[in-house]
Amino acid sequence: MTEGLAAGAGDEEGLPDGAVLGAPCWVSLAAHDLAAARAFYEEVLGWEFRPGSLGDRFAVALADGRPVAGIGAVAPALGVATAWMPYFAVADPDETAGRVRERSGTVGVGPIPFALGRAALLSDPSGAAFGIWAGQLMRDWSGWRPDAPVGLRLVTRDAFEAAIFYGQVLGWTGPGGCDVAYEDDEVLLVCGGRHLARISSGAVEAAPDPDVRPHWEVRFTVDDVADSARAAVKNDGAVTGEHEDEAGLWATIRDGEGAQFTVFTPHPAGDPGQVSG
Repeated sequence: MTEGLAAGAGDEEGLPDGAVLGAPCWVSLAAHDLAAARAFYEEVLGWEFRPGSLGDRFAVALADGRPVAGIGAVAPALGVATAWMPYFAVADPDETAGRVRERSGTVGVGPIPFALGRAALLSDPSGAAFGIWAGQLMRDWSGWRPDAPVGLRLVTRDAFEAAIFYGQVLGWTGPGGCDVAYEDDEVLLVCGGRHLARISSGAVEAAPDPDVRPHWEVRFTVDDVADSARAAVKNDGAVTGEHEDEAGLWATIRDGEGAQFTVFTPHPAGDPGQVSG
């Protein structure tokens, strides 16, 4: 999974406009079959690909010509599950990993060095996996744009406990860090006036749901959720959930290797939509 980040960052220089330490800086997919993964996401999300800097085992996905995500091939024998992973920018990965351990999280891999930085794979106390990166960031990463096609949402059992953990580990609300806001029972990560991530566990009054499997949900905006869903099924994927709310249409998809992600189509301006799930 760390390779997916390096694939994206390997041949870029400089920080993207508005980059903030502790903010999301990349998303990547660990796949067993890189060619199959590329073919799947080309059909489902309309992405194009260019090589990463680390050879033919890595690729950078482009949406409208701009980098949106990385895909790295990992050998099945390593036992690494295929999954989408968000990465957050940090100044010192060793210090951040230490904070994770101190707060009952887990350090799975690293920090390990790459040509232009260091990365680590971690999990929070509830088991949700995430990555950290210290080094050069991807210039023009689509996740930094106000109309970004990339979004992140932590689905967890207790949004406020999770916000405290990530705030302490990643330096949110500290000098030069992000701000935290609250809206519709969710915790929002706000960086440079942009909503870059959400933490959700249901209504404030509700008790934590013991059946929730905490995870970071990676969301991609598409022109037509129904088209993406049909393409996923046609290409050996599966649609595991669909709903509509005030914001737009949503579908949860698993690719051919089981990696889960969400696609979203916003309602046109002036069309509030109907809540159906």
